[in-house]
Amino acid sequence: MAKVTTGLERCGWCLGDDLYLSYHDHEWGVPNVDDARLFEFLILEGAQAGLSWITVLRKRENYLKAVDGFDAEKIARYSEARVARLMANSGIIRNKLKINSMIRNAQAYLTLQQQGTSFSDFLWAFVDYEVRQNNYKRLDQVPAATPESEAMSRALKQKGFNFVGSTICYAFMQATGMVNDHLVTCFRHQQCLALAPKR
Repeated sequence: MAKVTTGLERCGWCLGDDLYLSYHDHEWGVPNVDDARLFEFLILEGAQAGLSWITVLRKRENYLKAVDGFDAEKIARYSEARVARLMANSGIIRNKLKINSMIRNAQAYLTLQQQGTSFSDFLWAFVDYEVRQNNYKRLDQVPAATPESEAMSRALKQKGFNFVGSTICYAFMQATGMVNDHLVTCFRHQQCLALAPKR
């Protein structure tokens, strides 16, 4: 966990937990164009469905160990026996639908790459390869979904992905910096504003 600086104004959702603070200060909203990292975030966002994000963050290190560091080629070949072992692993979210979805998503991810499309280019196209800079002052102004996340959700489903509803896609877009949803009062708003994806 990265060091947390005290005395700074932040988005209210991350307050009260050092792990949450560290994630907010160093990862959330940072533009990410790495295929493997984007795949990892998509899997984690799918695992989060119906739960709080802090629950996923607390299990993230366990996921890294349990699913071969989010190596899509290995995950795509998981057998029923491997699924059974994952279901017995209390360090991850033991939901068979989500575990099977992870395997399906790994297969869809690899198919996309085999077709000559990078995952990053595919996803960033929904924001025209530019960070959408928002200027929200309150948490209740931040949407749960947008037309862009709706379009991303439809396109991912067409490509065979699962657990990629519009709300999940928007949370994914926020996490990977496709949109800058740090509140204008948050110290990270201006810092993320200065960042641009490196294609």
